[in-house]
Amino acid sequence: MAQRDYVSRGRAPQNNKNRKKKPPNKRDAGPPSVPWVKVVIVFALLIGFGVFLWSIKDNAEPQADGPVSVLPTPTPKEELPELPEEEWEYIKTLPGYEVEVEVAEREKSDKLYLLQCGSFRTRSQAEEMKANIAFQGLEAQIRPSSGSNGDWFRVILGPLQSKRDAEAAKHTLRKINITTCMILYWNL
Repeated sequence: MAQRDYVSRGRAPQNNKNRKKKPPNKRDAGPPSVPWVKVVIVFALLIGFGVFLWSIKDNAEPQADGPVSVLPTPTPKEELPELPEEEWEYIKTLPGYEVEVEVAEREKSDKLYLLQCGSFRTRSQAEEMKANIAFQGLEAQIRPSSGSNGDWFRVILGPLQSKRDAEAAKHTLRKINITTCMILYWNL
């Protein structure tokens, strides 16, 4: 069975001789006629509505006492009593008090922390991360280390005095998408 390609085949030629012309309709020959019956009915309804409104305009019952007010009638203003002078006791007594608070001082630990942000096979990759860290105002170091699986270049920050300092540095680096940092004890 052969496939037919209807798009490339094109249209069949149209034969104008075979078309029959319709004779012009008498209604279509002139401008459309106005539906006079509808116009007369609408006009009569408008006149009737106007007459209805005219007839009811004077039929409202007059009110005996005049217009009714929704608002209460104003009464003569009563004078308000004078405001009493307020005396606050705390103003006089507060300066005599002292509050003593005992705050336990945090003990400084002798542990130091470091932040390791990367470990790379090549020194150039470690230098690149060190430069990115330097742009944040932090100082990083590159420490080479050798192990059973080869040489590595570690990028570290430290020594840091507290874990809070390490967390602050880690948060600063997270802003520039360095999310690989780990907080470790300084034992180098």
